[in-house]
Amino acid sequence: MDSLLQWDGDLLLWVQEHLRFEALTPFMKAVTVLGTAGCFWLALALILSFIPKTRRAAFASVLGMVFVAIVCNLFLKNVIARTRPYEVVEGLTRLVGPQVDYSFPSGHTAISFGAAVALFFYLDRKFGVALLALAALIAWTRLYLGVHYPTDVLGGLLIGIVMGVLGHLTADRLWDLLEKNRKKPETAEDEAQEDGRG
Repeated sequence: MDSLLQWDGDLLLWVQEHLRFEALTPFMKAVTVLGTAGCFWLALALILSFIPKTRRAAFASVLGMVFVAIVCNLFLKNVIARTRPYEVVEGLTRLVGPQVDYSFPSGHTAISFGAAVALFFYLDRKFGVALLALAALIAWTRLYLGVHYPTDVLGGLLIGIVMGVLGHLTADRLWDLLEKNRKKPETAEDEAQEDGRG
């Protein structure tokens, strides 16, 4: 465990030393905001909900994000209670303000992949891949900005993928049930009309 913690911190310092560029930092700060509280993904789900053929996709992505929030933000972060790297890794500088919650797992990463993976099952393949790439970029910003360990991001990635798949499966199940229930009254009304004509 000590070796893992050392590797986590050393990799962040390597990123800081070799992969941070002043010209790139404003862009990385802007991208990371897209994952804050799932704001981009919630806005995308809202837009998709207005289009009949993508409503199921929107529903699935919201479910994926809800599952992430329960597992990641309400449970794991508070149980593991890992300190942010910039508070303990000597020489590491964060590029954004102090974070209000614990470090493991990365919520930005988890919620981004939870939404993107769920959407991938329904949308055009190119659009789905683009969303996964955006989720990966958001995850990378958390390392670049010095607010998460690599294992935080890896944990968020795995949780996001699992919750995204679960959101997809749950959405399909619930959507089919809703569709069946919506059609039942129509069927009963049609039968009554046919009986009346008979």
